[in-house]
Amino acid sequence: ALPISQGVLIPLRPVRITRPFVWLIQGVRDYVRTPVVSLFYGVLFCLMGWALMHVYEEAPAYVLALSAGWLLIGPFMCLGIYHATRCIGLGQKPDLGQSLLAWEPKLSYVAIFGVVLMVLEMLWARSVLVLFALSFDGVPDFKGSILALFNPENVEFTIGYFSLGGVFGALIFAFCVVSMPMILDRETDAVTAALTSFRLCLNQPLVMLVWSLLIAGLVFLSILPYFAGLLFIGPVLGHASWHAYKESVGGDDRD
Repeated sequence: ALPISQGVLIPLRPVRITRPFVWLIQGVRDYVRTPVVSLFYGVLFCLMGWALMHVYEEAPAYVLALSAGWLLIGPFMCLGIYHATRCIGLGQKPDLGQSLLAWEPKLSYVAIFGVVLMVLEMLWARSVLVLFALSFDGVPDFKGSILALFNPENVEFTIGYFSLGGVFGALIFAFCVVSMPMILDRETDAVTAALTSFRLCLNQPLVMLVWSLLIAGLVFLSILPYFAGLLFIGPVLGHASWHAYKESVGGDDRD
């Protein structure tokens, strides 16, 4: 790994606006190349969704508030997938056991991101619950929450919900879109990685907007059938995110 000093601006590469679709295709190919590793993490995503519904079955509003919220920690959960995709790029065979320990050499930096993402996710969840309290007399069940979200009579609630999601989602996306793969791949600190990710979003806003909308849309669709879509969509997005990082961030002789 190449050492990267703090305070040094890491160069960014120009990316065409159509490239996010290519990253998805590459993600699908990597899923096929690493079926065991990919499916393992897909099952984890799916099980977390089911566990969320079970734990909060007595407080269904939390399901709507957190079902998308915990997915914002995707960059943290995808470390093992990033490791597998990196191995493919190096011509190595990905190993499930090694992917599970991919975070260990960068524990301190990963821990920083994990704490920050968890705090933001909790703030988002609390904000959604406040929105529920202000919008309804009682808290509907999970099905009722979904229906309320798309009921034309609840347009203010719908606007508020998606506005909150947009603010928190955009903030987390901007600082994390390439930071976690970068920490795994290079000798760099968490602050430099986060600022590089933020600079990428500022320098190429249209490309990153397309990429964020693709991620949000696919995640939303994968949640609807009882989180079953995450078996495939979760790992594919993880693989694709690695390709997004490798193509958009320069300054590494190994690229």
